[in-house]
Amino acid sequence: MSTVLTIHSILRWLVLLFGILAVLGAIGGLSGRKPYTMRDNKMNLFFMICCDIQLLIGIILIVANGWWDKLKGGMGEVMKDSYNRFFTIEHALIMIIAWILVHVGRSAVKKATLDSAKHRKVLIFSGIALLLILISIPWPFRELVGRPWFR
Repeated sequence: MSTVLTIHSILRWLVLLFGILAVLGAIGGLSGRKPYTMRDNKMNLFFMICCDIQLLIGIILIVANGWWDKLKGGMGEVMKDSYNRFFTIEHALIMIIAWILVHVGRSAVKKATLDSAKHRKVLIFSGIALLLILISIPWPFRELVGRPWFR
């Protein structure tokens, strides 16, 4: 399972890269009143694809690493332990919310006709999703749940 965790750890950097590029493209597009280009669309698409793969790997880790068994053992016990609560509840739930926002935003962008509306929707949905992702990553500086920068 350590290989899957390593992949999950490495893929976070791609999620962050494409998320940042999508949001920066939207900011630049809105501030410069630029068209929504193929590059903007690809950054948004790659952000969504990386989030999809990351979610699937995360689900595998939840099941394979025993987090699911801890949940089945009782929510009360999980909630008492900060480490278990972070990985079984907080991290998973916040990342799923971010994943939903990325997909809703992608759909909204496809439906929008004006370039400014497309940039605005990417900025709002991907921006909030990226913020949630940044909050929920177990960064090394997080006291109890911190993980290494690279695995």
